[in-house]
Amino acid sequence: HILKQEKEKDHIGCIAVCTGGTADISVAEEAAQTAEYFGSHVERIYDVGVSGIHRLLSQEGRIRKASCVIAVAGMEGALASVIGGLVRNPVIAVPTSVGYGASFHGLSALLTMINSCANGIVTVNIDNGFGAGYVATQINRLAERGKV
Repeated sequence: HILKQEKEKDHIGCIAVCTGGTADISVAEEAAQTAEYFGSHVERIYDVGVSGIHRLLSQEGRIRKASCVIAVAGMEGALASVIGGLVRNPVIAVPTSVGYGASFHGLSALLTMINSCANGIVTVNIDNGFGAGYVATQINRLAERGKV
């Protein structure tokens, strides 16, 4: 579902929404559209998972410019830790229930994200794109206020 707005609003700051793979896009879109609805500018950076780290590293500049990053990933959920090691701004980790093998419907990714050794990462619940988008908006607003 696409969120509809009564009128076009200015979108401030920058939130980067990144996915490990294409299967994570539905949760990432929930986060991105939530943040846009509440007035944030969103950069979508999809399919940059650690299984092809060159894809992530080619987008490093765009990701570093963001006030905060939402990292959406299933399987083992390593994307959040890798991004957390690359950027200085907060990372909101969103585990997804997609995956095969022993992903346990997102539990594997959730445990990896909660146990990350990278600083500045917070984790929301499995498939909670809305929660991530809302918190990212709050962080983005604080960052924009700090620029004034």
